[in-house]
Order: sequence, then structure tokens, then C-alpha cells
Amino acid sequence: MAMASPRASDDDDLDDMPMSDINVTPMVDVMLVLLIIFMVAAPLMTTGVPVQLPKTAAAKVAQSKKPQEVTVDKDGNPSIAKEVFTMDSLVPRLREMAAADKDQVILVRGDRDVPYGKIMQVMGLVGQAGFTKVSLIAQSPGGPAAAAPAAPAETAR
Repeated sequence: MAMASPRASDDDDLDDMPMSDINVTPMVDVMLVLLIIFMVAAPLMTTGVPVQLPKTAAAKVAQSKKPQEVTVDKDGNPSIAKEVFTMDSLVPRLREMAAADKDQVILVRGDRDVPYGKIMQVMGLVGQAGFTKVSLIAQSPGGPAAAAPAAPAETAR
């Protein structure tokens, strides 16, 4: 006959003790459900509610201006809006344009036969005139209709 040890009754008492651990599984389940709900609901909240807007006599907000193009032909001569310039006469014209609007975007187009250095020289003159938003235009492989200007790049001073 085996005798029960005095500690055997202590093991039974452990089952009656309150559990001091936190069960995080239900909390994780609830958080995942909330995440899914917000992921589904967020795009729906961005659409506006249809309303009838009142009429006003206030002036319209000015739209961003069309970018100005500086073109370098295959002889290396720069032009603005079909007006041909020399490298020396280009800077004064660009300064006039910069005096009117320094934040205007200038797009530089160049013939593919023009040396890269000549294009960079024209871009330098545009920056020297005071413009900070200068971009190069290239034709996409799809053709001229699919061509789009690159994002404006800040020029170094």
C-alpha cells in the first residue's frame, strides 16, 4: 500500500488557484477583425457625399500655367516658342520670363543629334536666369503622342 505524500494535496490546490497569465489570442483575433474592417471601410470613406454647392461671385483659383519649352535644334541653336536665339541672347529673354514668374516649369527639348553638353549648357543658362524647376523632354518609344515630360528637377546654384 502506497502512502500519499503530504505534498500530493498541494498539487491539487494548484488547479484551484486563479490564473495570472493573460490569454492574448482573443485580443489578437479582435485586432485582426478590426484591421480588416478598417481596410475595407477606409476607401469607402474617401468618396464624398453628393451635395448641391452654392453659387458664388468669388474669383476662380488660378490653374497652374502651361510649362514653357526651350528647344535646341540640331544645329545647337536654342529657341523659345519658335523664336530662335543665340546662347548670349537667350539669358536676357529667360530673365524676363523669370521676372514674370520664377516658379514656372521650363521644359528643355533637344534634337537627338545635338551633343549632350550643349543641352546641359542650355539647362545651365535656364538655371542661371533664375528658374528652379527645369525638366528634360524625351520621346517615349510609343511615339510623340505618348511622350510626357519628366518630373521637374531642382537646379544647383
